Amino acid sequence: MRIAPFKVEEWMNAYEMEAVYNIAETCVDSLTVEELIRLSDEPEDFFREMAQKKLTYGHIEGSPEFRSLVASMYQTMKPENILAMNGAIGANFLALFSLVAPGDEVITVHPTYQQIYSVPESFGAQVKLLRLLPENDFLPDLDELRSLVTDKTKLICINNPNNPSGALMGEGLLREIVEIARSVDAYLLCDEVYRNLHQDPEVVVPSIVDLYEKGIATSSMSKVFSLAGLRLGWIAAPQDVIKSCFTHRDYTTISCGMLDDMLAVHALKNRDKIMERSLKIVRDNLQILDEWVAKEPLISYVKPQAGTTAMLKYELDIPSDTFCIDLFKTTGAFLTPGSCFDMEGWVRIGYACSTEVLQTGLAKVSEFLESYK
Repeated sequence: MRIAPFKVEEWMNAYEMEAVYNIAETCVDSLTVEELIRLSDEPEDFFREMAQKKLTYGHIEGSPEFRSLVASMYQTMKPENILAMNGAIGANFLALFSLVAPGDEVITVHPTYQQIYSVPESFGAQVKLLRLLPENDFLPDLDELRSLVTDKTKLICINNPNNPSGALMGEGLLREIVEIARSVDAYLLCDEVYRNLHQDPEVVVPSIVDLYEKGIATSSMSKVFSLAGLRLGWIAAPQDVIKSCFTHRDYTTISCGMLDDMLAVHALKNRDKIMERSLKIVRDNLQILDEWVAKEPLISYVKPQAGTTAMLKYELDIPSDTFCIDLFKTTGAFLTPGSCFDMEGWVRIGYACSTEVLQTGLAKVSEFLESYK
């Protein structure tokens, strides 16, 4: 299998650990173990229970409690519709590995997380890209999607809310995409790792699995729950898909970590508290970012509606790699170049870090832009 270099992950691997002001991070500001455990009324009981755990493989498909709590976040899913994986990246890979064969036709939005289009391409699928354009607020053109699907279309892949743009497809738009998928009997995979991180508190967007009988949702504890270190995610899908994924999973994953599962269960039991924290961070921080963009003559953007990321367009005649490397070396501020998403002249910012890091990082970007003037 030959696969394209994973540009955004290679970028993060090369520079992230040395960043002074990491405003490229895509997770909501991470929780410490102590912060997580102290969400409960009796944290000492939790630590005592954990200390007594025997470190076996644990439940192969994810603990019953974990799967039940995940299923409760959907309207139509039951625990048997949930399969634990090593993060959403593992969930996406397993779903694609289980569904896509050489010669299959796959349609995916672009820009998005590169895994979603490079992995099926590496499996020998014919991948068609549905371009998300800033002039359309990074939302899909349904007429273009209709022109791309054929009787050979096996799978349509979307990402909602979108990474990197922060665009949000509402229920009406999703239902239209479902009808297009249904017209050719295609599966519809939606990477939902930023689900419910909406800027408008009145907006409710259902999961794709609650709208379509062949819908598949992937997600994780990383972004919304601020627990990327757990490396725990899941697939929510119809029973036939879960069965196929479980068969293929035997070749990639025995089980996820039982302590990760235990911590994730604790987080899901305190979901309301974590969501309150996460929503405050993304809403407060986006206001800071929005005010900063308005004051920067060399920067513009399509204001994100959800998630933790935004694409910033800069008015300088330099490649995005050069922009980000020079910024990093001179100020310590860390952004992701648009080249990672085939969008030259843009950079991606992650604005859900700590407010202090965001404010200082943006000030450093302003200093950098002033030096170019």
